[in-house]
Amino acid sequence: MSSPPIAVTGLGLVTPAGMGTAATWEHMCTGAPTATRDPELAGLAVDFSCRVRDLDGRRRLGGRLCMRLDRFGQMAVIAAREAVADARLDAAAWDAPRVGVVLGVGANSLSSYPAEFERLRDGHAERVSPFALPRSVPNMVAGAVSLDLGAKGPSFTTSSACASGTTALAVACDLLRGGACDIVISGGSESGASAMSAVTFGQMQALSRRGHDPAGASRPFDADRDGFVLGEGAGVLVLERPGHARARGARVLAHLVGHASSCDAYHYTSPEPAGDGLAQAVRAALADAGLAPYDIGHVNAHGTSTQLNDRTEALALHQVFRPPPPVTANKSVIGHSLGAAGAIEAALTVLTLRHQLIPPTANLDRLDPAIDLDVVTKVPRPVRIDAALTVSSGFGGQNAALVLARA
Repeated sequence: MSSPPIAVTGLGLVTPAGMGTAATWEHMCTGAPTATRDPELAGLAVDFSCRVRDLDGRRRLGGRLCMRLDRFGQMAVIAAREAVADARLDAAAWDAPRVGVVLGVGANSLSSYPAEFERLRDGHAERVSPFALPRSVPNMVAGAVSLDLGAKGPSFTTSSACASGTTALAVACDLLRGGACDIVISGGSESGASAMSAVTFGQMQALSRRGHDPAGASRPFDADRDGFVLGEGAGVLVLERPGHARARGARVLAHLVGHASSCDAYHYTSPEPAGDGLAQAVRAALADAGLAPYDIGHVNAHGTSTQLNDRTEALALHQVFRPPPPVTANKSVIGHSLGAAGAIEAALTVLTLRHQLIPPTANLDRLDPAIDLDVVTKVPRPVRIDAALTVSSGFGGQNAALVLARA
């Protein structure tokens, strides 16, 4: 028996493709990659990334708030404000104890904390900022949004590596289904395009080394893929109990109708080769939604552009769908924003359902012969679909799947 659908009433996006939902969607539909040389990574073996342009936290948030927030916190607050405005909610008038915040973060801050360590290492302990810890710990991304909006319901952070944003939306869904909240502001934020990330992921051979062609480096499902490109960003969705959304006359963008998670229990960093764990999560999410595989008209893939992930993901989809529906991989355009990726991709899946248009996958010149998928490339593909699936995977064997339905 399927669970009640949860209404999606607002979206907020901060991505390398644009500041805001409209700008991001417009760019995603062009299929133009955003990876470029990154001055902060200069001199490293991997010196390019997909970075958010024109963040300008001081102008958007004010100097005082900006000082208290690391980059991932700034992006989360900006995206959350947009999502709440898009949902046409008045934070001054809502029932604050019934409004929750659940956001996913894959790691604590990788951007400003290293600078504080350098001050301490160089013998300048007195110059370490008193805000170093509170602006860097993962839970503060949810705390900052709750403080900014006056949301007094449950407020916490989920961390399941690159599935963190997807997991956050699943937890938010359960809070609403269980009656703990009327509204949950949920998604993910991550600022992972740092020198430490570039070095550590590079040492693991997880990053593309296509330094001669940064724009062409993220190429999910392509035969010549060699790793992912670091990205950053935030995606926030406003979720509501359907009765609450109806009572206030809310515009419903889509419904979150099913979710599930699983663990490969196989390896610290590598996916289980046959894709059994991801397939398990997808089947359970479909069951939660009360839908059959043939009801799904589109899959927003995890699609990292690593050899193992893309092949494993294709095998998992073939276990469930015969054949899998049209697939796209957003990371080809905006890179891999780690803990924020699943939330950003969920928001883009909502837009796909709303516009009945699948954005293209960039840089797919030659499909890997071992991957039998219908990948949307070159130009957006018009579709007529009622439901779509978005999936995420992460270190530790984490898998998460969401089923979204057209409003």
